[in-house]
Amino acid sequence: MDWSSVTFDWNRVRAFLVTAEEGSLSAAARALGLAQPTLSRQVDALQTELGVVLFERFGRGLELTPAGADLIAHARKMGEAAMSLSIAAYGQSDVVSGLVTISASDAYAGLVLPPILKRLREQEPSITLRIVADNQATDLMRREADIALRNFRPKEPDLVARRLADAGANFFAAQAYIDRFGVINSDTDWANAQLIVPGPAEGFVSVMQSMGLPLTQASVAYECTSYLAMWEMVRQGLGVGEIDVRIGDADPSVSRVAPTVQDLPFPIWLTAHRDILSNRRLRLVYDFLADALSSRDQP
Repeated sequence: MDWSSVTFDWNRVRAFLVTAEEGSLSAAARALGLAQPTLSRQVDALQTELGVVLFERFGRGLELTPAGADLIAHARKMGEAAMSLSIAAYGQSDVVSGLVTISASDAYAGLVLPPILKRLREQEPSITLRIVADNQATDLMRREADIALRNFRPKEPDLVARRLADAGANFFAAQAYIDRFGVINSDTDWANAQLIVPGPAEGFVSVMQSMGLPLTQASVAYECTSYLAMWEMVRQGLGVGEIDVRIGDADPSVSRVAPTVQDLPFPIWLTAHRDILSNRRLRLVYDFLADALSSRDQP
């Protein structure tokens, strides 16, 4: 390979790639943890080195020029290769101390994981834990997290996952709500229920109907994108919410509101990048979470 033909700074290609993906210098600077003027100088320097204009301004953002659009695919390949190298090297570490990032839904992050994380820190005080509370799946291939709790099995061949003991969900309401509307025993009760659902009602109702429950769109009183906010609304008597029974049964402010409904099972997958699992610190956390979350006694 003729290395003398590579006349640009590879680090500046990263600045170009992230700016293109984020759509502005300010967003790219935040993503990279750099000052915006520093990032701007890197992009300008790369344009000078390559002899092409990569971006043109469009309102407050940036758009790729035709030349930039032609080059971005090559930059992405470089970024993917750099990420693969980083993950492979990370996976060889035998150091126990350091940071581990765990991704989970906001309900699990706020209501299930805390006692587990407390025990983990007591056992391994040299490990720093970063919790990403996000109801969207984080991208483990791009290291948005090291370990993720998900309700689905990953399809990417470079990810590994362990299916833990299935969790169960049921419907709960505060006593004030039950005193006003009663429990749910019939189709009429479901039609008159004041449901608080996570996300769009249509998707939730469709899933519940597939499980044999006679819900309709008319049963939904509130839609909420946050499980934690939904649960607090339930606790304050606004309506009925579905949640992991380990959370609902442990909360004295609510009760099961549909006594004839059996717990609705859903899978829990503990997921990580295959290379990362050879990292001693991450493997320790991964195994600790697997053991703790497989217990039916949580939270």
